[in-house]
Parts: sequence; C-alpha cells; structure tokens
Amino acid sequence: MNFGVSTSMDVAAISIPSLHFSIKSSAAISLQAPRSRNACSVSLFSGFRRFGLRIISVKAEQASSRVTDDDFIIEDVPHLTDFLPHLPSYPNPLKNSQAYAIVKETFVKPEDVVAQKIVVTKDSTRGIHFRRAGPREKVYFKPDEVRACVVTCGGLCPGINTVVREIVCGLNFMYGVNDILGIEGGYRGFYSKNTLTLTPKVVNNIHKHGGTFLRTSRGGHDTNKIVDNIQDRGINQVYIIGGDGTQRGAALIYQEIAKRGLQVSVAGIPKTIDNDIAVIDKSFGFDTAVEEAQRAINAAHVEVGSVDNGVGIVKLMGRYSGFIATIATLASRDVDCCLIPESPFYLEGTGGLFEFIEQRLKENGHIVIVLAEGAGQDFIARDMHAAEEKDASGNRLLLDVGPWLSQKIKDHFTKVQKMAVNMKYIDPTYMIRAIPSNASDNVYCTLLAQSAVHGAMAGYTGFTVGPVNSRHAYIPIARVTETQNTVELTGRMWARLLASTNQPSFVTNSEELKEKAADINNVDISAQI
Repeated sequence: MNFGVSTSMDVAAISIPSLHFSIKSSAAISLQAPRSRNACSVSLFSGFRRFGLRIISVKAEQASSRVTDDDFIIEDVPHLTDFLPHLPSYPNPLKNSQAYAIVKETFVKPEDVVAQKIVVTKDSTRGIHFRRAGPREKVYFKPDEVRACVVTCGGLCPGINTVVREIVCGLNFMYGVNDILGIEGGYRGFYSKNTLTLTPKVVNNIHKHGGTFLRTSRGGHDTNKIVDNIQDRGINQVYIIGGDGTQRGAALIYQEIAKRGLQVSVAGIPKTIDNDIAVIDKSFGFDTAVEEAQRAINAAHVEVGSVDNGVGIVKLMGRYSGFIATIATLASRDVDCCLIPESPFYLEGTGGLFEFIEQRLKENGHIVIVLAEGAGQDFIARDMHAAEEKDASGNRLLLDVGPWLSQKIKDHFTKVQKMAVNMKYIDPTYMIRAIPSNASDNVYCTLLAQSAVHGAMAGYTGFTVGPVNSRHAYIPIARVTETQNTVELTGRMWARLLASTNQPSFVTNSEELKEKAADINNVDISAQI
C-alpha cells in the first residue's frame, strides 16, 4: 500500500497495527508496505485535521479497525481491493443519468463521514465516525457483468418487500443491471437451488403486500455451501436482509469470500421489528408496527371503558427490547401501565402491579396494560417450572406471558380481593408484523436499498447500511451484531413514559434501579444519571 501524510505540527506519531512512524514539523512522509489480503489498507481522509494532521482510517480483514488522531475515530468497512489489489475501476454510470443530472454533487466525497455521537459539549472528544453512504465516482463492476442476488431471512417485518423492490429497481434503473436473482426461503435457498429471476416488472407491486415475496426461514446457514453456490452461479453481489443472526451469517459469508479471493460484494440490510439493532437510529418497519399497535390499544381502551372494572391487556412484540411497547404507549395516551423486558416488575405487595391495578380501577373504573412479549419471562418460568428451549435461530423460545398475567390478575381480584374484574386480552402480534409498510417506512426502505446498491457497486463489502443521526452510513457488520439496543431505564425516554402513565417503576430504590438497569443494558450507566 502507499501512504502519504503532510503536517505543520511540531511532532506527530501515528500507530497502525504493524506500522509506526513519526512526522516532524513541515515534513512529508511516504510509507509503503506489501499489499495482500491480510494487510491493512490505509486511506487518507482530507478535511479533518487536528493540529494540522490529516485523519486516516484502516480497514482490516474481518472487521473494522480503528485509527485515531487522539479523539477522532473512523470505523471503516472492507473493500474488494483489500484482497484484490489490482481490481480495475470504471466511471459510475450515474454520470449519464437523467435523474442525477440535476444533483449539485452527484457523488459522495471520499472524505465524507457520519458522526455516531451528535450531542457534544465544548470539550467533547469527536469520537466514532462511519463512512457516509451514497454513490461513488468510481465503481468496480461493469453493469453487464453483474449477477446480483437478494435473500430475506428470519421473522417478518413491514417493509421487507419494499427493500427487495428497491434493490432490484435501483440496480436496474440506476446502474443498468439486468441479471438479478431472488433466493427463496432464506439461507437454505442458496444450496437448495430455490431461485427466481427478478426484474422491475416482477417486483413492481410487491411493496403493497406484507410478508416477504421471497419467503423466509430461520437457521439453515452453512457458510461453505452458500459460498460454493454463490461461486458456482457466478453471483458477484449478495444483498442479505435480516436481523442480527442473519447479519452474523453475512459476516461469515464475506470472510469466506475474501478467503477465496472472489470478486463478490456482500451487503447487509438490518431488519428487526423490535428496533434493537445497535448503532442505527431505528430499524425499518418499526414506525409501521407502532402505528398498527395503536389500533389494538384503542380497541382495548374502548372495551374496558364500556364495562365495570375493565382490565385490558395488549401484548406486543419485544423479545429482549421493549421499544414497540414503549413508543406505542407514549403515542397512545390511553395506556395506564407498560411492562417491558428491561424493567423487572412484581405482582404482590406494596408498589406491586396488583396494588397499582386496584388503585386505577378505583380512580377510573378501568385500566389498560401494554405488555411486551419478553416481559416477566423469568417470573413466569419459575411459576410454571418451565425448561428453556430455543428456536432454529438460537433465540430463547418465550413463554406466553399474556394469558399467564391475565389469569394471575383475575385470580387475585376474584379470590383475594373478592372483586369481579372484566378481563379483555388482545394479542395482535402477527397482525402488526405482517402488514405492508406505511409511507414513512416505504421512504426509509428506499433509502436503505439504494444505499446498499451504491455501496456494492463501489466495491465495498462486508458492510451493513443504516441511518446514523439521520445520515445513512456504511457500518461494519460486527458493530451492529456485537450488542442489542435496549430501553435504558435511566434514560429520558423511559422517564417520559413513567411520567405519562404515572405508573410505578416497580423498583424499591434508586440504587436497585441502577443495578438492574446496568445488568439489563450491559452498560456503564453512572455517567447517564
């Protein structure tokens, strides 16, 4: 690799894995090292200086590496030239596009990055940045030589079909790619030979329907079989839509492709209805899910408001993260209590759920409870003496907390309190995730798909795409799979919910709250309180 830096500072020292050098005042230095798949490639980012020193980023073989200028970090994504250094590039066809002719700056500048942290103080460090998504001036594929494929894995989510549609249309309309395959039935479809040809005409109306046009499955990931099939079919762009498990599989596919030295770009589009993917602002389909949840909450409110001592429970999705339940509660204004996986609760005693329900029934004559599916799992498992089981994706199979809690409430008030309650239980789980995406999510899915297409055509690989502080970026797959976002019990959003519902925190003191929140969120929360 070739690397040059100039600076006006007195002395600067930069450390890169296997490389170290110093720069003195007004000096220019050039560093050369052999280029191979295992060597790091260094790229210069102009426009960012600290004491006159330009910022650099490093791309490693399997995941992002960080190069810092004290407090400026760029986490870059792999590129095909990392292991194919002599790969030719070509002018981007968008130069001749009528659609992009009106754009002032058609192409994203090489030095453009997106900051992960946007709220700063005067003395804040600049922190982590990601490569900005968008079209590049040079591409590494000739359109007529591209054979792309699209696969959807895992559970359903509003907007999957929109992403599939816009990948196909983006490749065809923007870059002139005509050879696009749909892999049917998830990862298994690669080696079970289930494919269909995708054209703009074939996918034209699929965004109007829920589910996935390509069908899906859990599990079935066999890296060698998948890459063998990719190689045998001559596929050179792979678009993988799925959650954290799917994205981990995409990372393994990229690594095997790099190991074999294949000119194949692997692009991930993160999907989860629970909105628990790290780094990105939110996942597609989430707005649609919250909007649809309002219908169930409204129905519960009408039901319990029409009877004496009405208790309505609405169970929403949220295996480990209670974002749907939390945001749906904040949006509704008709919810009295929200129970999520991150927040422990207890039933009996002072400050418990039974006491709160009794209080609300006396005040209002009814109560509406929103319950995330992952809430109280340890509680119900102990009560039912249930053994832990897992699904094909390795996720813990959840016990059905909705009917269990409904029965517990009913038994308590009829047997202990000698008080009749009218229980109304609504479970719209699969209705919420099976509907088509709304207007907001359709626009978002379009941006995701087009960003993925631009990235793959530009030769990036082993990346996922998503909005970071409202700007789309290319993110190393490892960053979105290393942890899951959860509702912070010490954050302002949960505080807003508690203020809106006026429900108890179900925690006896602030120290216990800190301990439970730190354990659940797996973060150092001392600086957030």
